[in-house]
Amino acid sequence: MELEIFQVDSFTLEVFKGNPAGVCITENALDEALMFAIAAEMAVSETAFLSLSDLRLRWFTPQVEVKLCGHGTLAVVHVLKEKGLFGVGDELAFNTLSGVLRVKIENNHIEMDFPAACLDFDVPVDEQMLVFLGLSAVQVVSHSYFDSKNFIEIDSEQTLIALEPNFDCLKQLPGRGVVVTAKSASEDVDFISRYFAPWVGINEDPVTGSAHCALAVYWGDKLQKTKLNGYQASERGGFVDVECLPNQRVKLIGQAVTVLKGSMYV
Repeated sequence: MELEIFQVDSFTLEVFKGNPAGVCITENALDEALMFAIAAEMAVSETAFLSLSDLRLRWFTPQVEVKLCGHGTLAVVHVLKEKGLFGVGDELAFNTLSGVLRVKIENNHIEMDFPAACLDFDVPVDEQMLVFLGLSAVQVVSHSYFDSKNFIEIDSEQTLIALEPNFDCLKQLPGRGVVVTAKSASEDVDFISRYFAPWVGINEDPVTGSAHCALAVYWGDKLQKTKLNGYQASERGGFVDVECLPNQRVKLIGQAVTVLKGSMYV
């Protein structure tokens, strides 16, 4: 079987920046074992699979299926637009493990309507996790928990950028992912972040849409703003604009660029 395959850099307009996602669009859904195999072969943080017959969208890392993936969703819609299947002004409703996700194609960007994260501030921070992240308790401004992931605000952008976590040690602790964030020192950006997920085979994710569902809630409340600009300060880096919507929803806004397209024979 011959499948059309794409690699798209999301949350950027520069190749080799942002977060790379594999994209595979078929008329009908592929077998799950095949999707896992393709994701492993693509060897990026997530590969997105869309079946056009029912608009079912799924995302796989090389190791697990994930419930929500912002950069993978952005990559799929970018490819749909490039292929001429949908165009500016169109709104799509994808069926996913996180419910119906609505996406709108604008002229210069793509808007994604995602569920807002619910932050639990009653979970104590794991002191050993801080050590393995390279942090001390005095550097922590706030700690919370969402969707099996830790969320930590720290005292400075410089501290955040300098972090060099011990991923082998982190994997020995229970976990799913860690968002570390700080207020931005730049006037053009409200907050910066990094996202670590060695538990699912991704030591550091370049740009994480789903994490911004929590970042939007946290910083929106703290800065008393509904529209914010975020920068994920990974080695590749990427920008995500966010907007807090009514009814526990968050709008993620981004751009993407195709890096690779071709055929995969399976």
